Amino acid sequence: MPTASAPSDLRCELLRRPGDLPLATARPVFSWVVNDGAPETMQAAYRIQVEGGGTLLWDSRKTESDESVAVAFAGPDLPSGTACQWRVKTWSQRGEESPWSPWQGFRTAAEFLPYRAVGEPVVQREAAPARVVRRADGVDFVDFGKAMFGTVVLRFTGPVAPGDIRVALGECLAGADTLERQPKGSIRYRELGLALLAGQREYRLEIPSDKRNTTCPPAVPMPAGVGEVLPFRYAEITGLPRPLAAGEIRRLDTFYPFADEASAFASSSPELDQVWDLCKHSIKATSFTGIYVDGDRERIAYEADAFINQLAHYGVDAEYAMARVSHEFLITRPTWPTEWILHSILIAWADFEYTGDDRSLRARYADLQAKTLRSLARADGLISVETGLLTQAVLDSVYIDRPLRDIVDWPPGSFTQGGQGERDGHDMRPVNTVVQAFHFQALKLMAWIAEQVGQDGDSAEYRRQAEQVCQSINSLLFDPERGVYLDGEGSEHASLHANLFPLLFGLVPPPRVRRVVDFVKSRGMACSVYAAHHLLEALYLHGEADHALSLMTADHDRGWLNMLRAGSTVTLEAWDWKYKNNLDWNHAWGAAPAGVIPRWLAGVRPLEPGFARILVAPQPGALEQFSARVPTIRGPVTVEYRRDGQGYDLAVTLPANTQGVLRLPGGDGETIPLASGTQRRRVDFGKTK
Repeated sequence: MPTASAPSDLRCELLRRPGDLPLATARPVFSWVVNDGAPETMQAAYRIQVEGGGTLLWDSRKTESDESVAVAFAGPDLPSGTACQWRVKTWSQRGEESPWSPWQGFRTAAEFLPYRAVGEPVVQREAAPARVVRRADGVDFVDFGKAMFGTVVLRFTGPVAPGDIRVALGECLAGADTLERQPKGSIRYRELGLALLAGQREYRLEIPSDKRNTTCPPAVPMPAGVGEVLPFRYAEITGLPRPLAAGEIRRLDTFYPFADEASAFASSSPELDQVWDLCKHSIKATSFTGIYVDGDRERIAYEADAFINQLAHYGVDAEYAMARVSHEFLITRPTWPTEWILHSILIAWADFEYTGDDRSLRARYADLQAKTLRSLARADGLISVETGLLTQAVLDSVYIDRPLRDIVDWPPGSFTQGGQGERDGHDMRPVNTVVQAFHFQALKLMAWIAEQVGQDGDSAEYRRQAEQVCQSINSLLFDPERGVYLDGEGSEHASLHANLFPLLFGLVPPPRVRRVVDFVKSRGMACSVYAAHHLLEALYLHGEADHALSLMTADHDRGWLNMLRAGSTVTLEAWDWKYKNNLDWNHAWGAAPAGVIPRWLAGVRPLEPGFARILVAPQPGALEQFSARVPTIRGPVTVEYRRDGQGYDLAVTLPANTQGVLRLPGGDGETIPLASGTQRRRVDFGKTK
């Protein structure tokens, strides 16, 4: 019986729905998912056809290749301003031919430009309320179950007398079925009047703009034609002469297209499952501008926010265009922290790892070189923005119009109750250990980027510089007596941050790792929701799954369960109001577990760009069982784990046209080859079969 189906999940220029978007390239790239249920299936060949204006513009014929990601158009340049469509079929290594995929339409722009990313338009979808209640005071209270950005639509099923009503929208409650009208920080509440007119039964509430988050720049504007939005879960309607029916109100949600079914996670820990659901929903809810922004208070794109958002988005949906658009937006619109400039290189490399498409690397290569900030390096390779090397020319090279400042973590003490801040007492020195760690990582990644784009001389030089920075950090910024990294040159203080970042980025020599790990664990969650992402990855990288799991499921006020306990359904900007007195309740940089759980707990990460080879290295820690569906550009990877008293069962399914390796939980690092299809292993404590 044939096992091959038509290729699916077609993408043109990374877009799942290119539609009428004007693509400013005459030579797009295509990707697809190979659908063949037979085990160990690899694509042996493909055939692509592109039509436009009723004419076949390119036929690749049967092309022997296993490429199914970022396959470049290889015909004559496409005509501009033309509606086109493409389709693909594949052959397996067994010679089995698939049917043609459906046609996917796209349109070329009126004018072709040098490469730039393009994202899909945000969508607006109506959502029904979870509950509508008329209170004793005549106010209709509406609960939509979870917060989203949007507005409300009223459609009355019968006549309503003309008059004025009040509509209040908000994120949090003051009590049972009662909106909080004076929320703390930047938690949202808005009350607006709405005039009901004779004979009119449908109304859309128009949200007035907020000068703080709609002044562009620096704020990212709402897409044209969408209208203004507000984050809210609850609504109150005052002044209706009769109770509001549930079918008469809808929330008009605004978000970037999102495939809810693309990912899944469930485990033996109800607490972890709640954290997963919170963080997954947060990625969808905060996508309302089509570019990663920092929440509703500012709606500004920041590099560190975007990096966490990117990896979390990759973890919950097979969506890659929004991350690339956000990255390229930030290249020329950077923000002031020194480490944020360096984050651009981390974002660029993650984009390539997950997509296998290097066109953005090539187009932005010179800009990425400047983002290493190596022009600030002194003779030993260490950098500083306080030693006179931060000239206007340096600022111009990274497109910023103000001086850079080290950040380490955010907020500092001035934003918090008690004045402690989130830096774990970090001693802010001109030569800062956290900045050096990011500089090292940027140089290391730039060596790989340079090699990918054919700049071998640059690659060798970046490797040399990275090694020099590594040696300088370990000789100048490490206290051998205490076995910890100090906060900076001349400091005697050791913060969590000064140790977790060297640990994460591979700066710690093996003989020092144990003491540094122990110090990091001793500090608990002495950092913000931003640094928590890096902390969790550093712990998993060094096999500390139990400690990482305990941090993700902690019941104290520095954890994700506290966000839920506070009443939010979207991740907070900070752990609690007392840790940041202007926090908002809709900040994706707090959603780190959405990326950490699939990447590190389930352990699914790319071994080769575009997931041609996949690492599956689950670290369940104390969990008795979990199941995960992890999206990739080649199709989902599933991991199922169940432990009993004698051992555990593990099942891994890779999509067709991929290979990988399995690293067993609790093992010695040995890897086992994986082919596409489902492979099961029973591991008894003490032996494997």
